[in-house]
Amino acid sequence: MDSLDLQTFRERLPTGWLLPACCFIALVHFGQQVLEPLTLALILSLVIAPLVRQLRRLGLPRRAATIASVALVGGAVLALASVLAFQLAAVAADLPQYRARMLAKVEQVRELTVGPLEKWRGELGLAAPEPRSTAPAGAAADERAPPAQAVPRLLGAIGRAMAECGVVLVLLVFMLLDQDALRDRLLRLAGRTELASTLQAVADAASGISRFFLTQMVVNLSLGVVVAVALWVIGLPHAALFGALVALLRILPYVGILAAGVAIAVFAAAVDPGWSLVLQAVGVLLVAELAVANVIEPNVYGHSSGLAPVAIIVAALFWSTLWGPVGLILSTPLTLCLVVAGRYVRALQPITIFFGDSPGITQGQRLYHRALAGELRDVQEDACAWLARRGFASYCDHVLLPATALAAADHRQGRLHESQLQALRKTLVGLVEWLTGGRAVRRSGRKARTASLVEANVGGHLRRMREARLGRWQGPLHASASAIVLCASLPLERDEFEAELLVRALADTGIDARSVTLPHEPEREETESGLAERISTVFVACPEQGALTPWLSACRELRRRLPRAVLATVRLPLDADSPDESALQGEVDLVLRSFAEALAFVQAGGRPPAPALATPSLPIQTT
Repeated sequence: MDSLDLQTFRERLPTGWLLPACCFIALVHFGQQVLEPLTLALILSLVIAPLVRQLRRLGLPRRAATIASVALVGGAVLALASVLAFQLAAVAADLPQYRARMLAKVEQVRELTVGPLEKWRGELGLAAPEPRSTAPAGAAADERAPPAQAVPRLLGAIGRAMAECGVVLVLLVFMLLDQDALRDRLLRLAGRTELASTLQAVADAASGISRFFLTQMVVNLSLGVVVAVALWVIGLPHAALFGALVALLRILPYVGILAAGVAIAVFAAAVDPGWSLVLQAVGVLLVAELAVANVIEPNVYGHSSGLAPVAIIVAALFWSTLWGPVGLILSTPLTLCLVVAGRYVRALQPITIFFGDSPGITQGQRLYHRALAGELRDVQEDACAWLARRGFASYCDHVLLPATALAAADHRQGRLHESQLQALRKTLVGLVEWLTGGRAVRRSGRKARTASLVEANVGGHLRRMREARLGRWQGPLHASASAIVLCASLPLERDEFEAELLVRALADTGIDARSVTLPHEPEREETESGLAERISTVFVACPEQGALTPWLSACRELRRRLPRAVLATVRLPLDADSPDESALQGEVDLVLRSFAEALAFVQAGGRPPAPALATPSLPIQTT
């Protein structure tokens, strides 16, 4: 956390956020009677809006399309509710014949759970104290509500539910009829300067909620059909009813599937004299739910919701506490709306950061944070996932080099402790060697030799590890068919690290790439082997502004020694301290902008600009 920009964090999470958040929670809680039907109607309007648009494309006017859409959805819900009600009535009619089996199962469970405790108390001579009743004799009878009072309460609850459904229906129809007008009023309220962002936020929220409910409906219906078929195969009566119950109750996050499982287990225990049907039914539901939750939803439902898995749990707890069962049902779409709004409203950005499906950091930042913590195994897993789709050069451009740029910036500003620097160096060395050198050693069956980390020079350490694996000359010394690509650098930690990464990125594709630290005089063996004549391209690590003068001198020396080779440099976009491109072009033939461009240039068969007389060779062996 020492490396994080505290000022940026304070800007994203203002110090005065606590009071508005408390006011919002109080408003949502005490305004439940008004906000609950409004929210239900708004969410339903976003769900039904795609159907209204489809009917309008067929030529129906808006009013007719709206009424037809509401009628279709309402009719489907009423039909499904009627079928389920008849099925439930049939199950309730069959329950009396299972009463004896249920009592026997309850007694068996009691003997397995309470029985051992009572036996243990009896052996110890402990008697259970008789409960003393302090209530009057007629209190128990008074607590029981007579049927004359229970019926009005039931009718009152049904009446309130129907009244709320009526309010939601009326609001839904008017919201669908005036959808364009409501959107225009919202845009007018946001102002002209926020017009584009507000329009995009409304579109993202509408599409996200529609996609979420559609995906949830498909997944739940599929699970319900699978469960119903499986229950029918094992011989459970009314299997279709319980399949539909699973599909419906699964709308409630985490609680619904548990309630469906309890209902299936209880009914299976009632109809079967033994316990085999109960175990089979619970096993069927458990296997199906685990498959959906761990295989299907992470690939389909999780990406469609736009929320992190922990955000769905937190949202369910928060909204169910405020609004009860209705809040539990609406928890995911409401949180999704807040997450989408946080992408465009500065005050809501913390909600998007904590609850969005992506933490909002780049792959380079993720690597940097994990490298500081020394989490090499996690870094290797992330790198393998990247390399499964792209090459090592792309990984350097988009992940590894941005991470080292963040580390360099924090190091210059004194934000890194020595322990963090050591963890960072060890993690980077272990990662690069494992990705590029460790696999080759494992394939060849040789035992890798290690070199000590000297003077905190990661690039030099990696080069010595590669020389320990490939030999003193980093490859065959005498003539071979392949051309050599040389990566040269000044004796600076940053330059040597970039040159070593480029060597490994080129070698990862089968190119004979070698490195050298400048300046250095060639040895006799290298001169006699004619190694310099096989060098076709030289990449010189782009310097920092303070090292421009020695870099220019080194480039002139390279030009003198290797006139046949193409001289190039890679000026990365993250190198803020590098000289301007115009200052580099006078000494090199090409200025590239990424390792991927350098790799593509070599693979395309880069050739020297013009032949010239042979000159003394360039050293490859380093000290």
